[in-house]
Amino acid sequence: MSAKSGSQSHVIKDIVIVGGGTAGWLAANHLAKNLINDSAESITVTLVESPNIPTVGVGEGTVPMMRQSLQHLGISETQFITECDATFKQGIKFVDWVNNPLQGKSSYYHHVFDYPQTSEVDLTAYWLKNIKHNGTSYVNSLSIQGRVCDSGLAPKLITTPEFQGAAAYGYHLDATKFSALLAKNAVDKLGVDHIQAEVKGVIQHDNGEIKSLVTKDNGEIFGDFFIDCTGFKSLLLGEKLNIAFEDKSDTLFVDHAVAIQVPYETPNEPIACHTISTALQHGWVWDIGLKERRGIGHVYSSAHVSHEQAEQALRNYIGPMADNVNSRLIPMKIGYRQKFWHKNCVALGLAQGFVEPLEATGLLVFDATAKMLAEQFPASKLDMPLIAEQFNKRVKTSWDNVIDFVKAHYCLSKRDDSDFWLDNRTEESIPDSLKERLARWQHQPPTAYDFASKFDIFNLENYQYILYGMDFNTDLRCFEARLKKDEQAQQEFEKIQKHGDMALSKLPQHRELLNKIYKHGLQKL
Repeated sequence: MSAKSGSQSHVIKDIVIVGGGTAGWLAANHLAKNLINDSAESITVTLVESPNIPTVGVGEGTVPMMRQSLQHLGISETQFITECDATFKQGIKFVDWVNNPLQGKSSYYHHVFDYPQTSEVDLTAYWLKNIKHNGTSYVNSLSIQGRVCDSGLAPKLITTPEFQGAAAYGYHLDATKFSALLAKNAVDKLGVDHIQAEVKGVIQHDNGEIKSLVTKDNGEIFGDFFIDCTGFKSLLLGEKLNIAFEDKSDTLFVDHAVAIQVPYETPNEPIACHTISTALQHGWVWDIGLKERRGIGHVYSSAHVSHEQAEQALRNYIGPMADNVNSRLIPMKIGYRQKFWHKNCVALGLAQGFVEPLEATGLLVFDATAKMLAEQFPASKLDMPLIAEQFNKRVKTSWDNVIDFVKAHYCLSKRDDSDFWLDNRTEESIPDSLKERLARWQHQPPTAYDFASKFDIFNLENYQYILYGMDFNTDLRCFEARLKKDEQAQQEFEKIQKHGDMALSKLPQHRELLNKIYKHGLQKL
């Protein structure tokens, strides 16, 4: 189909992305990077966005995969940090998730980005056997990064080249500024066409494929392939192509967030180098430190608490800094489309699906699926049915895995101070796939064989941190006879401690490194 004529053919030359925001511009960058070239047969990528629709911007956290994407797309880390108010994120600190909080005394564990260190022996099994009962946490036994986070240190030095570090890291960022950076990169460097226009209608061919967009100020925009990045509305895949939404609120109960942005009390206040996730009676609070402000939000179930009570709980968490500061209420649809690719349309971003931002799943899945689409994009519509079928299976696997992993945080909790926490542990609310894994891990630690799919999103190491951070009980009585290398395991644990001591002595404070990056920049690779 020609973008000018609107006539059908099997060749895919004109891709039209509907909707901007982070998802839309990530898609534009990945598709343009992979598909636009200097030949006469090159594909065109056009992004159409309304100037009147604000982005949702629920999540401002990323995982280490974003480093790879930025590097792949040709965006310098120094530019990204300085233009997006970005800070380093080394994981998530989960406060009061395991037990009911005691007055004036919180407990916590870390899910860090560095994988637990491995050797010839299974250190997880030896931690369960010899160390757990001595009070040393799982993360501090098998990784240096929990100690780095507790000390407020950055994951690298100013002399460390871009995208490299002494520890794995993602970022916290200003989502609006990140979208603007992605837009600039896509248009100026990668050749994406940008049209600001309000879409008033969608026209289909006789076979049901999308033919064109009808816009208020730019007439009819034709395309061969369309990407739906219109948010929860899902204008193309949901409304026009009638692909239903698979609601998952019977598994994950939270359906709203109320958010507030507050400045730091002093210019030199330390910046947390991790997301802080604090469990409350009816949900949890995210606390993300950018360079000049904190983004804080209460994610909650409206079936268990009123909006007014949820906002008050957030203001109580923040304290006096929240006085006279406006809040923003964000409804959330938890689940995903029954198909993500139908005919000549793929949904990405919130149009595809959404799960609460507990593990920065939003940007993670948006980035991963945009990259997947770009790397297997069909050359002809004749290729589409089989590629679409495979894409749908893989993306569904990814979303189901994300839902299992997020649910694990709730059903492993021992909190019983509200119906919200008790309801989260009812049998009918836990997916069978998660039940099976948890039952198996009661008798032996998880292994790589439990994670056969590349599209699991969250894998062995992620589950290890959550299971043993939340005091999951793996009974080793039948397994312990196999563990005969205690001395070797102890040596490995000691090496990790020495490595951690060295890192603590050399890594700078988080804000100190950011100030140096703004002044000097990081070394190019």
